[in-house]
Amino acid sequence: MTIPTVNQERIQFADTRKSLWLAAIKPPMYSVAVIPILVGSLLAYLETEQLDGRILAIFLLSAVLLLVWENLSNDVYDADTGIDKNKHHSLVNLTQNQALIFWLGNLSLALGVAGVSTITLMQRDATILGLILVCCILGYLYQGPPFRLGYQGLGEPLCFVSFGLGVGAAYYAQTQTFSLSCWALGAVIGMATTLVLFCSHFHQVSDDIAAGKRSPIVRLGTLGGAKLLPWLCGSIFVILGGGLLVGVFPNSLALALASAPFAIQLCHHVNRYHDQPELVQNAKFVAIRFQFCCGILICLGLLLPITLRSL
Repeated sequence: MTIPTVNQERIQFADTRKSLWLAAIKPPMYSVAVIPILVGSLLAYLETEQLDGRILAIFLLSAVLLLVWENLSNDVYDADTGIDKNKHHSLVNLTQNQALIFWLGNLSLALGVAGVSTITLMQRDATILGLILVCCILGYLYQGPPFRLGYQGLGEPLCFVSFGLGVGAAYYAQTQTFSLSCWALGAVIGMATTLVLFCSHFHQVSDDIAAGKRSPIVRLGTLGGAKLLPWLCGSIFVILGGGLLVGVFPNSLALALASAPFAIQLCHHVNRYHDQPELVQNAKFVAIRFQFCCGILICLGLLLPITLRSL
């Protein structure tokens, strides 16, 4: 039998801490902030043949900062309820400094809103700021006291509306108007992003019940949630297919249908392991992969006609 040396134990501890910090920061999660802005902006570019790169860059940075605020504040408010006591990669648990995380979150919120306000000043139009403030309010209602609507199982509808509005806001930032196509794509991206939140509940049912959180999976049971998931995924392809059939979307958006295997993989994974927390806990990241692939394929489908026009 090999006895670990002090150096080996230190290396293992450092690797564990690094893994916890990566899990806490959640780098893959930020695709959910970037994709709506890219989709809305590229749709505007396709329809108007104009794209303001400065506005796009400011909007992307602001969206990331606002998602940082959402993630940090969620850790803070979850620490208040005790639901994260077994979540070793909570930033509050890692730093043991809830006040620091709270104020870092507020700083990210202020910087994100300042970025959107810059766009508002550039365009002398407060519509974008209004839409993003609505998204921020919905984000606070999701987890913040005294509302904590996420604890009532309403997090998914709030998420759907927020990220759908993100697509519309990005489109408006480039066009100063709205269209049916921007809201239809907003519904697609909103649902794809909502799947990430929905799938994050399967492995933490016990902790949710103990903290009084009535997530959709607590209400439906893990089997009920697994049976509902294919319908939620299918709604994305119904919107895409319907939009293609009636001409709301350009034919090139058929490319997005190629993300179906990732949706099937997600449904298969959750259906197989829904009641095994250790095996289903990565379902959120499988959902992020689907959301990212669907979003990128939509972006490529929007870019294809633009590229062909320029040839």
